[in-house]
Amino acid sequence: MSKNLISELQTERRNEHSTELDQLSAKEIVLLMNKEDHTVAQAVNLVLDSVEKAVELAVDTIKNGGRLIYIGAGTSGRMGIMDAVECPPTFSTSPDVVQAVVAGGESAFKTAIEGAEDKEQQGAEDLRKIVLSPKDTVVGIAASGRTPYVLGGLLYAKEIGAKTVAISNNKNAVISSCAEVAIEAVTGPEVLTGSTRLKAATAQKMILNMISTASMIQLGKTYENLMIDLNVSNYKLKERAKQMISTITNLSLEESELLLEQANLKVKTALVMHFLGAAREEAEQKLAYSHGFVRHALNKER
Repeated sequence: MSKNLISELQTERRNEHSTELDQLSAKEIVLLMNKEDHTVAQAVNLVLDSVEKAVELAVDTIKNGGRLIYIGAGTSGRMGIMDAVECPPTFSTSPDVVQAVVAGGESAFKTAIEGAEDKEQQGAEDLRKIVLSPKDTVVGIAASGRTPYVLGGLLYAKEIGAKTVAISNNKNAVISSCAEVAIEAVTGPEVLTGSTRLKAATAQKMILNMISTASMIQLGKTYENLMIDLNVSNYKLKERAKQMISTITNLSLEESELLLEQANLKVKTALVMHFLGAAREEAEQKLAYSHGFVRHALNKER
């Protein structure tokens, strides 16, 4: 695709509301940015049907032993990394289940490696390195919707039969044409022209939040609105786990802590042990039979 098309992208146009940006006071700048940010949720609202389809793909993928893999460059790649690394502590998933591949490798998270995004074949190569399979879902993220690295990754994923999702911030994005599900959250010109780490990235973060969180809820990782499958790996998370058990069971915090310890620091196991009067091994078995859904494990006894 010819590079002169970049100037035609909405994300590259000048924002008519910020043409005097360099003359504004600090307060005026942050007020303007905040006003522009209000449009982001509206843009995401318009693509919720597509986000729903992406969630359905992700749930089906993970249920069947596949992986959810984000691929991006620059800020978009970092958005993918941020979402992926939060899944293990929040939902006790293996780090392999939700992954992120970024142009330039892991070092690109700390240091901008801008030229890496121009290599289409590298996107495919990086997915080969993690042994992409037809069981996986690849989510390509690119504000412009035309990043060669992301395009190459999506084309390779499609070629081998993996499910594909494209997230961009422009209409009729190039990457949309090679994805099973296209999410085009059009956030418009940035306050600082072309700085897509602003509104575009905010929209991407909101969408990735929805995809990973909704998927994990659909996979039985929550009870009501509580993250009962969190990984109890530090003091704060242990306190949170105790509070959740107490809230659900009406046990005291002291009793909840004892139950949590008996359940090997697994909130799900603790809940089944409490409500069914089961030993830990029996509770773990019932959760396995119910594919990790606490409500199903309890209802099968009632």
